[in-house]
Amino acid sequence: MTDFTDRTFLVTGAASGIGLATAQHLAANGAKRLILTDIAADALDAIDLPCAVDRLTGDVADEAFWDSAVPKLDGLDGAVINAGVAGAGPIATFGFAEWRRILSVNLDGAFLTLRAAMRAIGKRGGAIVAVSSATGIKAEPGIAAYAASKAALIQLVRVAAKEGAGRRIRVNAIAPAGVETPVWDAVPMFVNRAAEIGRDAAFAEMAAMGTPLGRYAKSEEIAAQIAFLLSDAATYITGSTLVSDGGYTL
Repeated sequence: MTDFTDRTFLVTGAASGIGLATAQHLAANGAKRLILTDIAADALDAIDLPCAVDRLTGDVADEAFWDSAVPKLDGLDGAVINAGVAGAGPIATFGFAEWRRILSVNLDGAFLTLRAAMRAIGKRGGAIVAVSSATGIKAEPGIAAYAASKAALIQLVRVAAKEGAGRRIRVNAIAPAGVETPVWDAVPMFVNRAAEIGRDAAFAEMAAMGTPLGRYAKSEEIAAQIAFLLSDAATYITGSTLVSDGGYTL
């Protein structure tokens, strides 16, 4: 069991999916205070947790957003860099504006979050986990922007781990494959198929095509793995990427 008694964590993209599940897991396991960010103000406001909560609505890729967040990050023990967006299309026809939109949130936003967290944690030591993706490891057609952002995030984590080691800041990544989250609602192929056969059946159909374990993960499963990497059970792990993919990358 992970024990986060009296600890303060930052979670980005906290209003749904893996971010929300992680916030709930941390709160249920003793976290004293959570700093939750998301661009979806109403969903963020609706979160009810058994600990102190600071809600910051804004764009993680906006440097000014992080400048204004500095006072809220006082006493930070760890962070989960989770905010992200998806998009798909072949390179030859992919619009540059869409490329920049995805890279802005998934990579620029991750960098700004990481920088703010490392500054706030300082020399006290702590742990940071960035949510990458199995698509940053295994190439698939049609996801160049998303995959590139997630592959770059893995290397960013490795560099941060080396830089943070002297201050006892551990930095790791997790690389899930298919997870049943709202991010799929931005993928036209999934949306169309879900309209035809239902959401659960669409997830099952996709998992059957490329996941040896035959299913997609639940957000709660990934949240528990993130919590492990944040916990004292993982104090000798840094610069690593935990691949949680049901065998997808085999």
